[in-house]
Amino acid sequence: MTKIGIIICGRYQTCGGGKCLRALKNHEGGFATYPKEEDLELVGFSYCGGCPGGNIEYVPAEMKKNGVDVIHFATGMVVGYPPCPRIRQFKEFIETHYEIPVVLGTHPIPMKYLNTHNKLSFWNTAYREKLIAHLLNEKKEIMLAYD
Repeated sequence: MTKIGIIICGRYQTCGGGKCLRALKNHEGGFATYPKEEDLELVGFSYCGGCPGGNIEYVPAEMKKNGVDVIHFATGMVVGYPPCPRIRQFKEFIETHYEIPVVLGTHPIPMKYLNTHNKLSFWNTAYREKLIAHLLNEKKEIMLAYD
């Protein structure tokens, strides 16, 4: 069993987490990298604290107390507009300070967001290929289901 923590963007702090939880249950999006037969347990769910991300310093400690194995940054941090400008620094901090791996993305990227982002100049190949390639491997029909 892998114990999962999810951190969402402060803009979405009132989000009920439905898409993230559905993806966790179905091993889709950021959770597709785990074997289907592996149980995933959510042990923490919080938001970054809003810009500039004050909770990033403290929330992982609570998740670690709950036995977290990996923290996922919600897909909204990746493709919300604008995407989180500090996502790389947050990832590096948590992985260095807490020694907890961080995965970018929870639910699949909704197709409507992907279509728009593909037209934006900052949505460059290096970012896509290095940080979120696993989210772009999802089947088109599944991405459409998250629109």
